[in-house]
Amino acid sequence: MSKAKYELYYWPGIQGRGEFIRLSLEYARAPYLDVAREPGGMPKMFAFLGGKQAGALPFAPPFLKHGALVIGHVANVLQYLAPRLGLVPASESARAYAHQLQLTVTDVVAETHDTHHPTSVSTRYEDQMSDAKRKAASFTAERIPKYLGYFENVVSRGDGKHLVGRSRTYVDLSVFQLIAGLRYAFPNAMKRVARKIPKLSRLHDSVAKEPKLAAYLASPRRVPFNEHGIFRRYPELDV
Repeated sequence: MSKAKYELYYWPGIQGRGEFIRLSLEYARAPYLDVAREPGGMPKMFAFLGGKQAGALPFAPPFLKHGALVIGHVANVLQYLAPRLGLVPASESARAYAHQLQLTVTDVVAETHDTHHPTSVSTRYEDQMSDAKRKAASFTAERIPKYLGYFENVVSRGDGKHLVGRSRTYVDLSVFQLIAGLRYAFPNAMKRVARKIPKLSRLHDSVAKEPKLAAYLASPRRVPFNEHGIFRRYPELDV
């Protein structure tokens, strides 16, 4: 196994998709460099995206460099990292299940993004607000309860405290981030669904209180949620 420091490449001013990877690195206290936050980091990231660096060609951030490896896509990166960070059980079935759950998180994140950019990612939110309102109404009324109800069922079928196995995994950390983001973006919708997801809510709270993560969450390294990332608080979308 390589002893090289992990290099995470992601936009510096938002949590976004990169935060799902960052949480696992922080929880495991793994040595890593948040490249784009360093001097000269953005040109280095764009050099990878432009195919000017050796290794696999990532489509977009986030991606991870570890030694000679370059790995893109959140679920793919976490599937690679988790065994090395001790954040997934050893059995093949458990690892496949964890990856399945992480891919489901990816689906929710994509749908969350589409609530504020339903027609075009290159068009300003203000220019597609009417479509965003329709998309968000469906998302808050139907999709949030469906997705979180599924994860609640997963926790209930296990030990009631973890999504996979009986110890902390990267999927627990990702679902923590998902709930935190949805609470920020859609506080009213999340209040409505709260009574239906008690175990999931307790999982979120327990992750936030763990010493391995609490220090990071309280530090400047944890960029606050804002209206430039995936989880955006637009009151008109949270009715």
